[in-house]
Amino acid sequence: VQLVESGGGLVQPGGSLRLSCAASGIIFNIYDMRWYRQAPGKQRELVAAVTPSSNTRYADSLKGRFTISRDNAKNMVYLQMNSLKPEDTGVYYCNVQLRSGLEYWGQGTQVTVSS
Repeated sequence: VQLVESGGGLVQPGGSLRLSCAASGIIFNIYDMRWYRQAPGKQRELVAAVTPSSNTRYADSLKGRFTISRDNAKNMVYLQMNSLKPEDTGVYYCNVQLRSGLEYWGQGTQVTVSS
């Protein structure tokens, strides 16, 4: 199983970024996919999740600014982040948990929100 994130970078407050995660080695269209983030000095936290049929859920604090989506034909999951704030700074990780219980993470992509 391989998860590869991309799309991070430096953005000014109020800006937008779109993160992508390419998944391989799994039957992509049967698993929930998740985005997590880890801010400096803090624990990793769930940002958003999307089911195979594209039902979504979000951390309460992020509703309305972030949108998770997926393309089952391309084995891709995305995170559109709008109205970014400095507190959104961190490393963003793609995650999948298989039916066996095994859990996989990508290498992460850095998002820095700063003027």
